[in-house]
Amino acid sequence: MEFTELRYAVADRVASITFDRPDRLNAWTPTLEAELREAIHRAQADDDVRCAILTGAGRAFCVGMDMAVLGSARPAAPQSVSDDDLAQRYGYLGSFGKPLIAAINGAASGVGLCIALHADLRYVAAGAKLSFPYARRGLVAEHGTAWLLPRLIGPMHAADLLLTGRTVQAEEADRMGLACLLPAEGFLDAVRTRATDLANATSPRATRVIKQQLLAARYQTLGQATRIADREIAACRDTEDFREGVQHFLEKRAPRFTGR
Repeated sequence: MEFTELRYAVADRVASITFDRPDRLNAWTPTLEAELREAIHRAQADDDVRCAILTGAGRAFCVGMDMAVLGSARPAAPQSVSDDDLAQRYGYLGSFGKPLIAAINGAASGVGLCIALHADLRYVAAGAKLSFPYARRGLVAEHGTAWLLPRLIGPMHAADLLLTGRTVQAEEADRMGLACLLPAEGFLDAVRTRATDLANATSPRATRVIKQQLLAARYQTLGQATRIADREIAACRDTEDFREGVQHFLEKRAPRFTGR
């Protein structure tokens, strides 16, 4: 697929996926949705990629569905017929086996902010404005947001954002735990620095398993999570990455993880 509404690039083991409709504040379209899915699949299949960043071109991350699309006669998107988490419309983001970072460089709203919720880490630039304006559009919380948001920021903060539809500044989003605040100046460079460190200083095998643990923990008791952790720790002992993790520490050098 040739991308027309996003940019895709790889450097230092980090895939940068940039929504590229700055004249429309990166508003969501069916084309952008299809291209994001393809970009994530491309990053998943590339062994040289160990981390991915989602961000937006210009002064916005993604301001939600393009109003031209909402106002058209386009048929509604097919609805999910499965209760499987990963079978949902944006479930493929959860099944991405590498760390996924949302770099919220500017305004994020509606489906744009929904996409960011699926990232493992979220950073937001000072001054950015975020909202879930569904109630102010006669809509309801979409794409499982009413399930996911309380687990990320707590029931009261989630109810506040969803019931009022109000806009919050980046600084309040940081206090809620919705995203980690970074200065607006040099924002993307700061996120890329963190992503590059993650991609090169950690074991790909370890991060993949930890992601699975974090997802599964939503439904587990402490006992269940601990039992799985014990099993996974035992499995680590015979891996190349565990041996390299010990060796590079003892030799005081940069790691050379293989993911095996």
